[in-house]
Amino acid sequence: MKVSVFWPMEPPTVTHQEKAVRVVRGKPVFYEPDRLKAARQRLTALAAAAAPERPLRGPVQLRVKWCFGLDKGRCHRDGDWKCTRPDTDNLQKLLKDCLTAAHWWKDDAQVCQEMVEKFWAELPGIYLSAEELEVSDDG
Repeated sequence: MKVSVFWPMEPPTVTHQEKAVRVVRGKPVFYEPDRLKAARQRLTALAAAAAPERPLRGPVQLRVKWCFGLDKGRCHRDGDWKCTRPDTDNLQKLLKDCLTAAHWWKDDAQVCQEMVEKFWAELPGIYLSAEELEVSDDG
């Protein structure tokens, strides 16, 4: 089974790494700042709307293209690589958590093959494709 979707939007630049901590009665309490909470809710809602009819099984290949809107006044062109923050691994962590919450698979540990790209784009958004990988019978 394969699921592909494009979400036209300005991708979130807030990442999973931006969790915050405060001390309550001498103990650390971790929480999500409002920007991170909003990004998680939006991505989870988009993922739920595009979720496969059943969770993907076994090993999964995940391909994601993060297409960030062109900066006005910069010399970037449509399709140029975006080699500035946020880091792809931090973007992916939030996205995979949202895909898990939306039941794209049972556990994001199933993602065995991954391709992630960041671009500048005239049409900003997130393109993703998730596909079950074949399992050999001689395992």
